Amino acid sequence: MTNGATGERLSLGTDAARNLATTTKTRPQMQGVSSRWLLRVLPWVQVQGGTYRVNRRLAYQVGDGRVTFVNTGARVRVIPAELAELAPLRGFADERVLEVLAGRCVQAEYAAGDVIAEAGRPADRVHLIVHGKVVRLGDGAFGEPARLGTLAGGDHFGAEALTDGDAVWGATAKAVTGCTVLSLTREAFAEVAENSAALRERLERFGESGPPPVNKRGEASIDVAAGHSGEPRLPGTFVEYEAEPREYELSLAQTVLRVHTRVADLYDKPMDQVEQQLRLTIEALRERQEHEMINNRDFGLLQNVDPRQRVTTRSGPPTPADLDELLARRRGTRVLLAHPKAIAAFMRECTRQGVYPGRTELDGTRVTAWRNVPLLPCDKIPVSRAGVSSIIAMRTGEDDQGVIGLHKTGIPDEREPGLSVRFKGVDDRAISSYLVGVYFSAAVLVPDALGVLHEVETLR
Repeated sequence: MTNGATGERLSLGTDAARNLATTTKTRPQMQGVSSRWLLRVLPWVQVQGGTYRVNRRLAYQVGDGRVTFVNTGARVRVIPAELAELAPLRGFADERVLEVLAGRCVQAEYAAGDVIAEAGRPADRVHLIVHGKVVRLGDGAFGEPARLGTLAGGDHFGAEALTDGDAVWGATAKAVTGCTVLSLTREAFAEVAENSAALRERLERFGESGPPPVNKRGEASIDVAAGHSGEPRLPGTFVEYEAEPREYELSLAQTVLRVHTRVADLYDKPMDQVEQQLRLTIEALRERQEHEMINNRDFGLLQNVDPRQRVTTRSGPPTPADLDELLARRRGTRVLLAHPKAIAAFMRECTRQGVYPGRTELDGTRVTAWRNVPLLPCDKIPVSRAGVSSIIAMRTGEDDQGVIGLHKTGIPDEREPGLSVRFKGVDDRAISSYLVGVYFSAAVLVPDALGVLHEVETLR
């Protein structure tokens, strides 16, 4: 302090005192660390040989996949190869013919409330939804109006009209929002078929073979007799397996950490500089691991959802009814994952409807739950610029035919399960290098183990 009259210092100042004091400090902090719930809730399976094969009962693809488009300004065009997602063209690979069919698609715009197709009227075209939402309306069991489902960008309806001259619309399709739709008429389709022997042959096989006998999951049927009496001849059967089962190879995330030996030698107290550098690097690798398990184009969960397990919100924001429909698509859903913005949008809808989600305990933490299923935040699920995201529902575990994580433990220089830190040496600039890497993947054992509520609006 100083004397007010003379300005002379009467005691030691704080700046000088700090030179003799021990400062209390934290470890280096990092904003990019999240809860990483996906890595915590997935059961991890050891993959000793680096590859995990999923053997399944044979299932027939039923042609209900999604269609992809490209645009130039306001003009939209379907990618020709994507037309093979339509049931009559399933497996058809003549690129020239598909290119001609894509060119015959006509673009149309519909405002909210417009009727795209009316139940009972002749069906003469297939509609491909580019973007927007379409609701399918029909009659319930007792003649009352019923909502049969919602379609969104990438969906299509009316493919049977291309080959059946007597087809009629089984439900009314009405635009919920502004929609862009591409339509291919039966007349245009027939004109292309007249000039293509390959397409005519494909349509003849499609009409003659008919659909193979399948169960409600699309799997090859197993013939079983039941409810009989006496001594009838029992059916013979066998279980058909997929001839080419999917194999998941372990993926890899790596980086090289560099630390100057002078820093490691001179500034190792009270905290080890190398250890702190490694700790933060490992945190970043784990964050990237979770991102890849959500978004990777090969094994990411969002890329491996069966088309029949995709649900579209009824209006825009996620509502309790939307999550109920998502849960109803599978048995034993263990967890729901959503971006925090999507969770906030869901909570707003609950508040608007006077519904209060419950709470449950998971790994010693109280979390939000819907129908006793934990609803967990995951900021790796993307949110578009327009505020559109997705909500993931999973059944987990190998024994329950669910979603599992894949890794390999016991690797050299292992620091955490599946993660290794290898010292590479010191170069001629006195810089130490450490190779840090983690091996991982994710597998969906059966299609209904994983579902997604997409077109989730988070901004309103």
